[in-house]
Parts: sequence; C-alpha cells; structure tokens
Amino acid sequence: MRIIPYDDKFRDDMIFVVLAAKDALGRVPRLNPDLLDVRANYLDKGDGFWLALDENDRVVGCAGYSRVPGTDEAFLHRLFVKPSLKRRGVGSALLQTAEAAMRAAGVRVARVHLGEPREQWFESYAFYPKHGYAADGERYMRKEL
Repeated sequence: MRIIPYDDKFRDDMIFVVLAAKDALGRVPRLNPDLLDVRANYLDKGDGFWLALDENDRVVGCAGYSRVPGTDEAFLHRLFVKPSLKRRGVGSALLQTAEAAMRAAGVRVARVHLGEPREQWFESYAFYPKHGYAADGERYMRKEL
C-alpha cells in the first residue's frame, strides 16, 4: 500500500470506497458533495487530500483536511478505509500523512467532527483516541500537533 496526493483519475474508485465503507457500517451510503470535486474543495484552497492505493493502483482509503480560516486549526475530513482492509494500518497511515502535512502548513490543532448517532460511528470514536485525540464537546475530538 502507498499513500499519494489526490489525483482526479482515482475519483470514481475513491467514491466507491467511501460508499462501501458507509454501507459496511449500516449507514445509508450517501455521497458527501465535496468528494465530487476534491480539487476545488480541498486542493485549490491550499488544503490537502490523500488516497491510499493497493498494489494494483486501486483506492483502498482516503483522507483530507481543511484549514479553519484565520486560525492555526484544521478539520480532518473523509477518512475512510475499504471495509475488507480495516485494522491493517491504512487509516493510521492516512492520518499520519494528513497530520504531517498539517504540521508543515503551520496547523497546530487538528479537529475531527464525529457523526451521530454514536452507534453508527463507533469505529471513529475508538480510532481517534488511539492516535492522541481527546473529546472536545459532544461530537468533536482534537489533538495538539
């Protein structure tokens, strides 16, 4: 597996992985509109987005961040991993890549919004604390970078 900066040629494959990940959690697999144009919604704004690819150049995960204007904070977005590859380090590698890029861009605080109901997002509530994130309100976590 390798992590690469987002490339439009992988868009449809990435969308499939996101929808499959949501479906595996028992959620109605709806598409987040920002994923239809990652370039405009992340890259053109100076933010970041990455894809995890397997040995066949198929997308197995994704993650991005967007800065909070006028602050040294950023929100992590769309960290999804192909269901059959969870708990194999893909999510951790994507998170580490995003955090390193945020640090390099001067971000000092990473935040993540966690979904509701909590039962449908149980993996997120378990994943982020393992990586140093702490609760910050009812549906948010944060980490000092």
